[in-house]
Amino acid sequence: MLLHQPWMNGLADLEIELRQAQDEGKALTDAIKSRAEKLKGMAANDRHALHEAIALYRDVQTLPTIPDYPYIEPEGFSEILDARPCQISLPQWKGEKTELYDRIYGGWLARCCGCLLGQPVEGWRSQRILGLLKESGNYPIHTYFTSQLPSEVRERYDVSDEGGPYGAEKKSWINNVACMPEDDDTNYTVLALRLVEKYGRDFTPEDVAECWLSSLPLLHTCTAERIAYLNLCKLYLPPQSALFCNPYREWIGAQIRADLFGYINPGDPKTASEMALRDAYISHTKNGIYGEMFVAAMIAAAFVVEDIPTIIRAGLDMIPPQCRLAESIRLLLFLKEKGAGPEDAIKAIREHWDENNPHDWCHVISNAMLVTVGLLYGEKDLSASLSFGILYGFDTDCNAATIGSILGVLWGAKKLPAHWTEPLHDRLLSGVDGLGSVAISHLAQRTADLAKVSPT
Repeated sequence: MLLHQPWMNGLADLEIELRQAQDEGKALTDAIKSRAEKLKGMAANDRHALHEAIALYRDVQTLPTIPDYPYIEPEGFSEILDARPCQISLPQWKGEKTELYDRIYGGWLARCCGCLLGQPVEGWRSQRILGLLKESGNYPIHTYFTSQLPSEVRERYDVSDEGGPYGAEKKSWINNVACMPEDDDTNYTVLALRLVEKYGRDFTPEDVAECWLSSLPLLHTCTAERIAYLNLCKLYLPPQSALFCNPYREWIGAQIRADLFGYINPGDPKTASEMALRDAYISHTKNGIYGEMFVAAMIAAAFVVEDIPTIIRAGLDMIPPQCRLAESIRLLLFLKEKGAGPEDAIKAIREHWDENNPHDWCHVISNAMLVTVGLLYGEKDLSASLSFGILYGFDTDCNAATIGSILGVLWGAKKLPAHWTEPLHDRLLSGVDGLGSVAISHLAQRTADLAKVSPT
């Protein structure tokens, strides 16, 4: 059974590696493509094939960049920091401790709300999602998905109660849950809390690695995180842990780990983004790292700024300006400023990203763009904003969770709609070692205790 687990060896996604290398501007040769084609479909336990795949990954990493590649995307830790414009000026956080706690609690709660909304349809494509929403009377989206539907609707959309994530007996339709069920989107927020509590605000990427290995089971990780975990066990230290046989190095995994670093740096996106970089460095490269920095900075900015475009620009200000992610987010801001509607923004995403392609579906840029659309066109309304993270497919639970987190910080827990927060019953299930079921309010208080309110 273990051999059938995804993201466990270098043979599984060589096609994605070639697409990833092409995105990075690598000068792919016919010889490289031919070697990848020969390895496709070979058995996961074929040692010779695995050695050949590892050699192929290494050779791809050494390929030169095409001469006219238009992007400048630093990979080194200090080079990434130096590339940030860091020009935007934000107000300082001046709220009381009780308000700070409420805003952090709002971030935690709304992150869970978005994640729970998107979790049961994660992996679905947009037409299937839209069809179910309409036939279940939940369009426009105003509540969670349910499996309590007429039998013909359940059959038409293959709605099943069985087989939730991480060994759960049932999928997380709202009728099956009494709290926030386990999800990697919340596991990593909890893990980041443990990281800072144990190692302090000056933690290193090696501390992140140690925290992962001691606190989170391997099979509770996905894609780039699982590859990095395996690499760390082989003593490939950062940044090699992110590079070795990792075709998912620019996928969404680091971006969903950003939130805690924004929560504990209210009004200070610079520090939030630097912490996010240290966290992302063990599993991702280039835009995969920039995505976590972008989101952490936006969350930090949401404590002191209410204007959504300013919050987004605060995130952009913390990533290299000539990277692919920055270009994509600037396009969406430009469209909004010119009066384009959400349909035009979604069209711009779909011109470059196909939800039916697994690389596109889980890539950081496609999903960060959907998060940005939700923020720009949701008018700061939680239901409307979360809808953009769900309706158009891609990584539904991740995108709705990130949108919720930013708006939760913006509004605070007391102002969040009760019909979204009450089904959580202030409880979260976590796969982080030793935690189990915990009050979300308790996690928020521990987070508030770590917050540093004076910008550095």
